[in-house]
Amino acid sequence: MQNPIYTVSKIAEILNANTKLFDGELIIHYLVIDSRSVLLPESSMFFALSSHRNGHEFIKDAYTKGIRNFVVTEAKYIHEYPDGNFLLVNDALAALQKLSAYHRNQFDLKTIGITGSNGKTIVKEWLYQLLAADFNIVKSPKSYNSQIGVPLSVWQIEAEHTLGIFEAGISAVNEMEHLAEIIRPEIGILTNIGEAHAEGFSSKKEKLTEKLKLFSTSGLLIYAPEYVSEIGIKNLPGKKQFSWSSKQAADLQITTVEPIEGRCYLRAIYQNREIECILPFKDKASIENGMICWATLLALGYSPEQADLRLEKLSPVSMRLELKNGINQCSVIDDSYSADISSLAIALDFLNQQNQHPKKTVILSELFETGRDDLDLYTEIAGLLSQKKINRLIGIGANIARYANLFTFETQFFEDTSAFVEAFPGLHFNHETILVKGARRFDFGRISKLLTQKIHDTVLEIDLNAMVGNLQFYRSKIKPGVKIMAMVKAFSYGSGSFEIANLLQFHKVDYLAVAYADEGIALRKAGITLPIMVMSPEESAFEAIIKHRLEPEIYSVEILNSFLNALSDYDFDYPIHLKIDSGMHRLGFDQAEIDAVAVLLKDSARLKVQSIFSHLVASDAAEHDGFTRHQIDVFKIVATQLVNVLGYKPLLHISNTSGISRWPDAQMDMVRLGIGLYGFDSAVINNRGLQTVMVLKTTVTQVKQLAPGETVGYGRRGVMPNGGKIATVKIGYADGYTRYFGNGVGKMLINGHLVPTIGSICMDMTMLDVTGIEVKPGDEAIVFNKEHTIMQLAKDIGTIPYEILTNISQRVKRVYFYE
Repeated sequence: MQNPIYTVSKIAEILNANTKLFDGELIIHYLVIDSRSVLLPESSMFFALSSHRNGHEFIKDAYTKGIRNFVVTEAKYIHEYPDGNFLLVNDALAALQKLSAYHRNQFDLKTIGITGSNGKTIVKEWLYQLLAADFNIVKSPKSYNSQIGVPLSVWQIEAEHTLGIFEAGISAVNEMEHLAEIIRPEIGILTNIGEAHAEGFSSKKEKLTEKLKLFSTSGLLIYAPEYVSEIGIKNLPGKKQFSWSSKQAADLQITTVEPIEGRCYLRAIYQNREIECILPFKDKASIENGMICWATLLALGYSPEQADLRLEKLSPVSMRLELKNGINQCSVIDDSYSADISSLAIALDFLNQQNQHPKKTVILSELFETGRDDLDLYTEIAGLLSQKKINRLIGIGANIARYANLFTFETQFFEDTSAFVEAFPGLHFNHETILVKGARRFDFGRISKLLTQKIHDTVLEIDLNAMVGNLQFYRSKIKPGVKIMAMVKAFSYGSGSFEIANLLQFHKVDYLAVAYADEGIALRKAGITLPIMVMSPEESAFEAIIKHRLEPEIYSVEILNSFLNALSDYDFDYPIHLKIDSGMHRLGFDQAEIDAVAVLLKDSARLKVQSIFSHLVASDAAEHDGFTRHQIDVFKIVATQLVNVLGYKPLLHISNTSGISRWPDAQMDMVRLGIGLYGFDSAVINNRGLQTVMVLKTTVTQVKQLAPGETVGYGRRGVMPNGGKIATVKIGYADGYTRYFGNGVGKMLINGHLVPTIGSICMDMTMLDVTGIEVKPGDEAIVFNKEHTIMQLAKDIGTIPYEILTNISQRVKRVYFYE
């Protein structure tokens, strides 16, 4: 069959939309929900979705990018763009889902639908590896499994595809039926049912029942009995079922799970005979996901011998882009495990977020198993790279080199990865952002290692998706029109500087705040164009502040006069921020000084007060609510007094992270979001709804067996009266792991076990008591993560998470992940 053609008029008919059309015959290839992620604007349709942000606010951005086709729910935008095509619907998300479901119905395509609490994306990616030899597969990019992600995934189906593999995730009741109508899976896989995303359900049974709606019309369901006990096997959907389990009787009953040299040997009973397979992984999650894939191959009719052969060749799946420091002041985005057109577009969007370098280079392997004509494929890739303003392409593989003429910018091509590695000493990489993206068979890990700075074995991993999730968590709490100032002072609470600022700029926060001028200058040099408030401006830095258009916090008459003197006669309406002391008694104007300040400001045309603000002392603490209310009242009185003299109204703000959570009436014109971005809010019980952004990890250097009575470390403070085993790990107080954690106060996770420190913390190393635990050099030691939280570490030494984070030294390398 041929691929269906969708004109704007045809889509309007499918959606039963009211229209204002400039050219209804334009053909649509791409559906866009983010004005920042545009491939080919002339053949794209923008859906103005409303979730945390009103999508209509970004119509102008999409129009500027060249899009002329819009699906909207607010009629007022229709007449603002006379050369645009507008489709007016009641619900833009429902329209996106309806269009995608219509597209799905045009194809007689075998589909696999995957849902569960964990493992959906890995199982999908492994099934792609296992089945790609037999099918032309279309699949969800990355973890596109939401109410928005599923329709965007299914829209990718084309005539040449013979199998679709789509994952579906939900967070509340009455969501799955929409996704089921879009995917229509012939084969269903339930991975597991756990605690993830449990907030939207009253019980585990309700969550399971909702997830199983995906398979209401499926011919085959693959599941583990232990995960469906709440509803019983007789109530499962699917005309046929295939079960797997390592705990009870099942169609695939796994009897042996035995680790062997970094791999795992499995033995099972299947059709009354014993079968076996090898998985090239040893961690618990990978083993369970491998079992699901084993069951799926057998349920699809593959022989045990075929399944064993394929499973043993599974490769790791990196679902996250890694942003690392590279050689010669480069930044390296490592996506060296996969290459397809959808994930390439995602990676290029991330590349454009990180705009600290003017030059952008892509190292790309040729693409396999797309089912596309090569000329069409590489024409699209060339257009995509041009549209994303890539400066240089290094292509790896003979096939991509054949289409060199399609690329209109600087290019180099190599026959294979080995040829690139051999030529590497003569290639020049300097002050650029480099995306490394290769199909698995090209072993691009070799390229990534060449480009990446050698790193200290202690690493702070920062999950940028989690940070965006936390930003959206607070956006959902603030009222429409309230702006967000993000605090990126103190090296973004230890997590980085321009990497975090670029992310926040991409996600359209309104302001950034730094402590000192040099932090703001570094951000300007890294391409940050957002307004930046400097909270502790020094008189010696005024010239630099003005040069880089930073906005100082003014907190006294003396600093106000000094800054006025620093301005030239040609500076007018220079933005400043006035700090009011409403009770913190740290910095700020007292109420008695306001009249004098107002006169100075009124008489000067060289300054413009951009905002007036104050700082809450105890917004998280119920016992101080009376004082918090007093602060808010004082601030309002002083701000009103200033506004009356100025004759215009600056932005007013007093709420910090906890203030956003507990004092919605104090949001005013702007809120200041700090530690909440990183997943901590003392006003939110157990940080519920917030995501862990950072993981600090190190490695085991050596393991020693000690005899009874031997001691450990300086001053012989670590005593082992009964002897035992210790592991030395590569982190010490020079890395920020303070000496307060010594002598058993601190603990780390090794191979799933929480083990205590023993003896004093050294400058570069720490010793752990690992008696009774299997540990070897090179094993990972987790200092803090989602399970062993930074909140607990802070509690153990009587401090707060801020101090733990900001103490992590700069020699600890930061690696940024983005999905």
